[in-house]
Amino acid sequence: MPIDMRTAPYAALLLRVTLGIYAIAHIYWKFYIRPDGFDGWWNGLSMAGYPNWVILYVLSGEFLGALLLIPGIFTRWVALYALPLIVGAAQFWLVRKGFFFTGAGAELPVLWAVALLVQAGLGDGAYALVPSPPFPFIGRHSRAMPAE
Repeated sequence: MPIDMRTAPYAALLLRVTLGIYAIAHIYWKFYIRPDGFDGWWNGLSMAGYPNWVILYVLSGEFLGALLLIPGIFTRWVALYALPLIVGAAQFWLVRKGFFFTGAGAELPVLWAVALLVQAGLGDGAYALVPSPPFPFIGRHSRAMPAE
């Protein structure tokens, strides 16, 4: 069955807004809910051996996701920018707690990484304010879909 082009832009919109809301929630948790606050989060990553530039990249990815995904500003590129930080989060929790969510493991970050990849593949979706530039070298020539 081919992709339903009537609903696909709205599915991409729903995914985009959901990812943006998750980024906002994560930032809010770091600054206002976490018992030891932002300093505790930063110091925890520093003590785990992460250099400051990695921690700053994580913050920039979360803030870009929170600010740009919901309104649809360069959605594809923001999703790809945030992807390495989520893969890093999955690796961080996988080696410490295992895979499963019930043990505070990597299950959710892995799902989040897949969602970011899907968003990058789908594109901006409906009601995007600033459409993403096309990927270089991909889709320059349209090809017919194989018969089903």
